[in-house]
Amino acid sequence: MPRGAKWRPDSRRPLSREGETSMGAIARGIRELDISFDVILASPYARALRTAEILAEIMQSPKLFETARLTPEAAGGGIMEEINENFSRAKGIVLVGHEPSMSRLISMLVTGKDDMAMELKKAGLCKLTVEKPAYGKCATLNWLLTPKQLAALGK
Repeated sequence: MPRGAKWRPDSRRPLSREGETSMGAIARGIRELDISFDVILASPYARALRTAEILAEIMQSPKLFETARLTPEAAGGGIMEEINENFSRAKGIVLVGHEPSMSRLISMLVTGKDDMAMELKKAGLCKLTVEKPAYGKCATLNWLLTPKQLAALGK
């Protein structure tokens, strides 16, 4: 839904009907990639949480957790702390958050700085390989797909 006085605070702004339909196609595309993950961590903001719920439904993944460490206001290192504290045994983790926080996090994990030039579209998917999760250079960027590419895979 568009920003506006109707959705104050912004954390209550829902995913639109069109957004839900698009996310369904995107999630089917993700399923076609035959990737697996153990857990989905999502911002508690309504639209991010609904995005994560749709992904969980289509991937038949019951392990979905809300975390305030993925809100737009959260410091980037907090989610890495949470992963190390609570999800260290997980082999695959999906993070559902907000821009520009997600791009900054990806940049930090890949380069050690949060200013790498990249464009992560809403409902885009990025795969990183991480040996030991830390807030700093610890990951390799495997690929980055746009929602349009993912939806095309799901058709």
